[in-house]
Amino acid sequence: MNRVKKIALLAFAMVIAVSFISTAANANNFKGPKAKNIIFIVPDGMGLSYVTAARIFKNGPDGDRLSFEKLPVIGYQSTHSANSTVTDSAAAAAAWASGAKYNNGEISCHDEDVDGACDGPQVPTILDIAKAKGKASALVATSGITHATPASFGANVHNRKCEEEIARHYLAREIDVLLGAGIAANRSSCLFPHSGPDYLDVLLPEFAAAGYTIVETEEEMNNAVDSGVKKLLGLFTPGGKTPELFRVDESIPYPEGEPTLAEMTAAALDIVEENRKGFFLVLEGSQIDWAGHVNNQDYQLGEMLALDETVEVVLNWVNTNPWRRLKTLVVVVADHETGGNAIDGPYGTLSEQGDKVLNGWTSTSHSAVDTLIWAQGPGSRKFSQALDNTDLYYLMKDTLK
Repeated sequence: MNRVKKIALLAFAMVIAVSFISTAANANNFKGPKAKNIIFIVPDGMGLSYVTAARIFKNGPDGDRLSFEKLPVIGYQSTHSANSTVTDSAAAAAAWASGAKYNNGEISCHDEDVDGACDGPQVPTILDIAKAKGKASALVATSGITHATPASFGANVHNRKCEEEIARHYLAREIDVLLGAGIAANRSSCLFPHSGPDYLDVLLPEFAAAGYTIVETEEEMNNAVDSGVKKLLGLFTPGGKTPELFRVDESIPYPEGEPTLAEMTAAALDIVEENRKGFFLVLEGSQIDWAGHVNNQDYQLGEMLALDETVEVVLNWVNTNPWRRLKTLVVVVADHETGGNAIDGPYGTLSEQGDKVLNGWTSTSHSAVDTLIWAQGPGSRKFSQALDNTDLYYLMKDTLK
């Protein structure tokens, strides 16, 4: 073979190699495995010290990891909002939901006019994108279901206090499953012409007319699921669900007939899994944050253990079917840390299972520290890096089939 032919052959081989490398790089950037389902789990206000304290209490220092700690992918995110180094839950969840920075208090809402309205078209939330693909959607929380975190996925409202307006956005979007505590309203900060002091008497019949089954107890919820309902609204308590303190102190009873976060999660999964095109499900352990605000360790531990059981329910659902595992992205991430919690001891002795660590708090507010991300499933490897909270929207969007 003469030199010219050798050079030509080498050049051809280099073109093929570059083309292969370029294609591979392009696949890494824009393709990869796709998720039919996304389960997005929010331990609101949870810092790493919360995880350590709950693990020691449940399993001891050398015991098993909590359920979400066993997920194979770990990363972390920064949390600041558009106007504050320390975010609130509204802006933090809106960053996940819509991929942009928002001011504290804003529910996925930009471009306010002088009256406080969202006067321009808003970016579709990740829930909207899932709905547009024909998927089911669900919001489950231990706060009021119209509270800041779930609201940011299902509404575009200028102020997190506008809870009646948020509920009407849910209704307009036809979110399939809504389970949590009751709907509240602060009429002084809302645009919607409210229905008066008895607005629920107007609003709930509108949900019923739209095909929702409305339940107020665990039995009613389970009966509705067993009957095959496709739309479910569960309002189990006013304000917030009952704290799950029974997990720390057995002498504190949990109200008979009220579902726990894990039980609401199981019910939601039973409904949304019937959609052949998949689903987008948000689960929030809302009161982990509330425990931090009042610096209450027992409250903190009870809600952390409730979250741990909830993640177990999710992973049992995912892992019992190879197809579910292949097609379901699970993400666990806190919106911020609350209370500036730190573990101070014991020093010089080793804790045992059932022990409460010695801890301290720096405030009753949120802090600005980064929060960890745990993930499993298609696209999860993209979460194993230093991210901003807005990045999670784009990672989910790119992964959603």
